Amino acid sequence: MRKISIILLLAGGVLSGVVIGILLALTHDLPSIRALETFHPPAVTRIFSADHVLLAEIYSQKREPVTLDKIPKALKDALLVTEDRNFYHHSGIDIKGIFRAAVKDVLAGHFVEGASTLTQQLAKTLFLTPKKSLLRKAREAFLAVQLERRYTKDEILALYLNQIYLGSGTYGVQTAAKRYFGKPVSALDLAQCALIAGLPKAPSRYSPLANPQLAVSRRNLVLRQMKDAGLISSRDYARARQQPLRLAPRKSGALKAPYFVDTVKSILEKQIGAARLYRGGLRVVTSLSYKLQQAARQALDTGLAALEARMRKAGIGQPPPQGALLALDVKSGGILAMVGGRDWAQSSFNRATQALRQPGSAFKPIVYACAIERGYAQNRLLLDAPIVFKGAGGKDWQPENFSHRYHGEMTLRRALVLSENIPAVRLMEALGPASVAALAHKLGITTPLTADLSLALGTSEVKLIDLTAAYAAFANGGLAIRPQAVLEVSDADGDVLWRPKPVVTAALSRAGAAIICNMLQAVIQEGTGKKARILQRPVAGKTGTTSNFRDALFVGFSPSIAAGVWIGRDNAQTLGRGETGSRAALPVWIAFMRQALADRLYEDFDMPDDAVQVYMDPATGQALPPSARRAVKALFKRGTAPAPR
Repeated sequence: MRKISIILLLAGGVLSGVVIGILLALTHDLPSIRALETFHPPAVTRIFSADHVLLAEIYSQKREPVTLDKIPKALKDALLVTEDRNFYHHSGIDIKGIFRAAVKDVLAGHFVEGASTLTQQLAKTLFLTPKKSLLRKAREAFLAVQLERRYTKDEILALYLNQIYLGSGTYGVQTAAKRYFGKPVSALDLAQCALIAGLPKAPSRYSPLANPQLAVSRRNLVLRQMKDAGLISSRDYARARQQPLRLAPRKSGALKAPYFVDTVKSILEKQIGAARLYRGGLRVVTSLSYKLQQAARQALDTGLAALEARMRKAGIGQPPPQGALLALDVKSGGILAMVGGRDWAQSSFNRATQALRQPGSAFKPIVYACAIERGYAQNRLLLDAPIVFKGAGGKDWQPENFSHRYHGEMTLRRALVLSENIPAVRLMEALGPASVAALAHKLGITTPLTADLSLALGTSEVKLIDLTAAYAAFANGGLAIRPQAVLEVSDADGDVLWRPKPVVTAALSRAGAAIICNMLQAVIQEGTGKKARILQRPVAGKTGTTSNFRDALFVGFSPSIAAGVWIGRDNAQTLGRGETGSRAALPVWIAFMRQALADRLYEDFDMPDDAVQVYMDPATGQALPPSARRAVKALFKRGTAPAPR
């Protein structure tokens, strides 16, 4: 008996050790069920325009959690009858189901039936990998028992319904209801509930978007199971079985402001981190006006189509012209509209914020602004005549006017209005390229500038967003405001996480800015921007054209909106002879501004106290009586205006 006792004791010890070893193997590295107490499923972050239009939803896994009382009884019944009929009676695992599945698996030689309870499926979804193995199944069962001990059946069911994958990128019944039927889960009818309840078995296979016929077959099977279980009547079964699928119409491929949304995502990833952005369920309010965004898209599309037709007629082939349009709120720097190319789906490269292109004559206003700040008046005379500038190593430079004509002496105002090159280069020589480059950077140009005389002709590459911001400073009393896209970011509880503050630089005196506005208004009234007179509103701006017609620009503004348009080709080849900023870019700007100004009150440009308005001859700079035929209104700093004769 003693020997038998010792043997039994040893056997018991060995058996206990084996059991403990198995338990340790099962529980090693298992997550704590208590993690569910603070568990928050990845939620959707929504990006809105300033006028309350949903621009985009971004997420790692799209879920919209709902409480159990919002889920129809038909959906809960359908799910339980297909996935776990004994859900409210077992303790997390179904012993009979396990033995039944084990027999089938052994006979088949591989896994053919899982026998997982709904609780086990939830444990797998939350804590384990989907890879099938006996160890994973054992761990799954162990976790399921823990879940059942800690949570009520209804809590487990609610977690399951909000977590389970339901095909086509959807997680949870609310997201699936909206994706497949275009309605919240609470509004689903019996047939729709049955379809969603049939998806967990094989979500990708039975997705109605991927396989509508299979989805209907699976739905009908679920309906039959509900009838057989006495959950629905034969009449309801027949009616639901005959119901057509009626999926929600798929959204068109057109995305709302995709270039802008990409910009916003990039900003937020740096500011709050990608994890919080994609999983935090944030609400992001942006500066964009969706109404103006639509106007920008339409204007650019129309302009590019017209240009492409002219290019085909001229025998110019691929690649087709590209373009960008950016609009800013003058006072806040908020981005009102952003189109970065013809088609974001084909090319997500944002030509409004990323492309570096020569601005051509669109850079000249910065040169003239520097002169005004140095004490030049807009009636000061410059010489427009051929000149050769001596360069190092015998490399001389002889700039030319675009028109190849020369006018002799002309006023600063007239030189800018006609966009002549020689006077601008002579002015640059007098001011010093470094001074002009410094002012450009104060105005908002962020790219390096080559501080030589050719800078006057826009030979240094810039970004359209920077150039547009510089022009906005002219309309904003000389205050340069860094463009911003985000107004506010709040979390799921409504608490504000980030509200950017404007970054403001005093780049010009108020009087100097007003004078440049006046000179750029003259470009519209008397010069290369005459087409914009059709707007019949106070607007100002400047054309830009680069050599061989590779780039066409127009950047301009009203007292409240600044907008820049760039037209070109990604390979920097010509757009075709004669495709200047006035011909290729200005019509796009006009079309956009016509829409942008349509519902705004009439506004005039700033008139500072230290500036005076004088009637003068734009050609000679001499004062004229208001009734004189050639008289134009010109602004001057007090003490610098021409005296009447």
